[in-house]
Amino acid sequence: MSDSATATESAPLFAGDAQGIEHFDVLIVGAGLSGIGAAYYLQAKCPSESFAILEGRSAMGGTWDLFRYPGVRSDSDMYTLGYQFRPWREAKAIADGPSILNYVRETARDYGIEPKIRYGHRVTRASWSSPEGRWTVEAAVADGKSVQFTTNFLYMCSGYYDYAEGYMPGWPGMERYRGRIVHPQQWPADLDYVGKRIVVIGSGATAVTLVPALAESAAHVTMLQRSPTYIVARPSEDFIANWLRRKVSARLAYGLVRWKNVLLQMYFTIWRGESREKQKRAFCIL
Repeated sequence: MSDSATATESAPLFAGDAQGIEHFDVLIVGAGLSGIGAAYYLQAKCPSESFAILEGRSAMGGTWDLFRYPGVRSDSDMYTLGYQFRPWREAKAIADGPSILNYVRETARDYGIEPKIRYGHRVTRASWSSPEGRWTVEAAVADGKSVQFTTNFLYMCSGYYDYAEGYMPGWPGMERYRGRIVHPQQWPADLDYVGKRIVVIGSGATAVTLVPALAESAAHVTMLQRSPTYIVARPSEDFIANWLRRKVSARLAYGLVRWKNVLLQMYFTIWRGESREKQKRAFCIL
């Protein structure tokens, strides 16, 4: 769904089946990592239910097809980010963007999901009818036209990015800057940054992956941050996972490593929260 899309409770946009509008038991919005996962579970758990995936772009993959900036990779290990029904088998647990995109595409192909995807269908409106107990969904397609669907269940897997335009906060005097301003979400394929001096604004996951990649060939890279980001240095390969795969089945190894990583993340989250509380108490004492 785009930023301009709306969800309302009202009469259907059109009369429904009488107008030749396609009806599905479930409509999934978005053919990214989440959308493909949702489609798998619908097929596995509810085989009698009809469904389709509406994808606004011309390719599946969502985030992993959209972002093309240097060094793009996951900021979570693939044993917790990946699909439980299709264990991650690559050596690197912190995977690069192209590997994750290939993983999503292979999953859609191997489980027969891709034929269910309607590419170039950007959802612009969804209207719920309580008397009929269903949604009427409108999607923009090529040449400025639109099509409608009805569905009993609308499953939003569209993520939280504005794919048309990445967030740009702006600042006073920005228009006077004489250099080139690039947003990672719209990274130009022809951008030559070799030997250039670069400032990266921000210190989140995108900056952490972008800065090292730029530094390989740029003259100088500066990260400009508002507040420090806490980072745990860990190898990109999970050696425990690789060892387990040689000793037990891939599925069992995946399950063990997945729980190991979930528990570690829970520990760090709790530890971080306790550390912040201690800092607050120390500040109050001072």
